[in-house]
Amino acid sequence: MSSPASGNLGPVPTLVPRRLPDALDALAADPSLTVLAGGTDLMVDLNYGRRRPTGVLSLRRVPELRGWRVEGDDVVLGAALTYTDLLAPDLAELVPALAEAARTVGSPQIRNTGTIGGNLGTASPAGDTLPVLFAQDARVEVATAGDTRTVPVAELVTGPKRTALRPGELITAVRVPAATGPQEFLKVGVRNAMVIAIASCALVVDRARRQIACALGSVGPVPVRDTAVEMWLTARIDWDGGRLAHQSVVEGFGRRMAAAARPIDDHRAPAGYRRHAIDVLARRALERVWAAS
Repeated sequence: MSSPASGNLGPVPTLVPRRLPDALDALAADPSLTVLAGGTDLMVDLNYGRRRPTGVLSLRRVPELRGWRVEGDDVVLGAALTYTDLLAPDLAELVPALAEAARTVGSPQIRNTGTIGGNLGTASPAGDTLPVLFAQDARVEVATAGDTRTVPVAELVTGPKRTALRPGELITAVRVPAATGPQEFLKVGVRNAMVIAIASCALVVDRARRQIACALGSVGPVPVRDTAVEMWLTARIDWDGGRLAHQSVVEGFGRRMAAAARPIDDHRAPAGYRRHAIDVLARRALERVWAAS
């Protein structure tokens, strides 16, 4: 493990471990270290002077955090898996909504660098993968030098840029169920590309369990789900016939999801616009997943 000064980080000591145990030992020795995954959020904070780390732990050379595998009905995604990695056809087939979310992230350079673990650790209300992970009831694997645990994503992300990670803990992997039905991710921003979401919607159909889950992004302190609305929708689907009971279900679903949203006014959009956007996105997502069924 080396500790050179890093160019953009100035004189800040930067540890670059080559094994996961070394990274965990470093965090155990100094839990105040700032963890650097892709750095797409951290570098913005540094450039604007919002953060001044005294030490950085870079995970770019830790092989155990990369790659993915299938275990039973689950897809296990390494925390250092990039957005570009999520777009690989064989993986995108298993996690289509995550692939759609990854495709909307920034520029190719950002997609090549940003990671799913970093998106979780940053816990931004506008994080593009977070609504998908909430809709999938993802489980997040975290580790310390002496222990591991698995945390439901809805318990890990506790607020805007806040998580339940304990001192010395590191996100190592994310477990999501392999797709058993169509999935959709849609977002709206101030322009068509390289944009932070004003509102987003992830919709996941589980044919095997005859369930639908929907999570909203950028309209609350954490991604928003409403299980009552999901149950309302599930009861109005003809699962055997592969169709919605009536077209009015689409409009009703949009209205209900808009009512579930908890938007705020900020410099990117007023709350009223965000709520209207959720109405539109939820209806479009439902129409698209059912057209694909």
